[in-house]
Amino acid sequence: MWNLTKFVASRLSRSRRFFSSLIPRPCIIQKRGADILHDPWINKDTGFPLTERNRLGLRGLLPPRVISFEQQYARFMESYRSLEKNTVSESDTSHVALAKWRILNRLHDRNETLYFRVLIDNIKDFAPIIYTPTVGPVCQNYSGLFRRPRGMYFSAKDKGEMMSMIYNWPAQKEILTDGSRILGLGDLGVHGIGIPIGKLDMYVAAAGLNPQRILPVMLDVGTNNLKLIEDRLYLGLRQPRLEGEEYLSTIDEFIEAVLTRWPKAIVQFEDFQMKWAFETLKLIGKGFACLMMTYRELLELHLLDC
Repeated sequence: MWNLTKFVASRLSRSRRFFSSLIPRPCIIQKRGADILHDPWINKDTGFPLTERNRLGLRGLLPPRVISFEQQYARFMESYRSLEKNTVSESDTSHVALAKWRILNRLHDRNETLYFRVLIDNIKDFAPIIYTPTVGPVCQNYSGLFRRPRGMYFSAKDKGEMMSMIYNWPAQKEILTDGSRILGLGDLGVHGIGIPIGKLDMYVAAAGLNPQRILPVMLDVGTNNLKLIEDRLYLGLRQPRLEGEEYLSTIDEFIEAVLTRWPKAIVQFEDFQMKWAFETLKLIGKGFACLMMTYRELLELHLLDC
């Protein structure tokens, strides 16, 4: 994972548009009131000074005391360390890891600026929580852990609509999975979205990508996992996976939509079954520059402007 993160950073070094530190432009807020507090991109929790509370219609919607960003950071870390201390004797390490993931995910849902600051400053501690190994059980239980949508979901039901759908998000770096081969866990269907989310968070925290220019994508073409199909709470399509030409045409439509919307976008294919990885490469490989295999023998296509 660290080698892949370094690879992404090096390949993007020529492109300033992907890096948050090189885009210092102010953010113009179109929202007001409670809508701001419900948007993790712009929410500062109790960090809004009184002048901003007046201008943005936040007066009375927050406790009166202004808590600085640094104080919020310290409060979160204190809460996290307290969780670590209270669970140090737990024998079920996966349960503890999921508890840590939940507390980070709640922060991610509420305040993205603070979330990424925490990750950047503590990447060695949090990398195993937001990505492997914790992302495995997260994906296995994703329908039960789901609280709010993150990323985009394209499915077999969206054929013919993907070109218009792609305009619903302003990103320029995508990681796409079809959920067919998640880590060593097999077919997890729509639950596989946890992989693109975690990996892109790693790219932001460790490689310096701008979090406003990334997009986790789930391509839901069904699942052959009977346990998921029979699960009444499963969030994905409860049908067998598309095969053959139907599958490839869905991939083709998605790629056409992405590269029409963002001709210089990077699309990384993640955790696809090997039987479709090379077929997909044949289908779309002519116009793209880079192919690599990860240490897990997962096909990753980096569609670069090179």
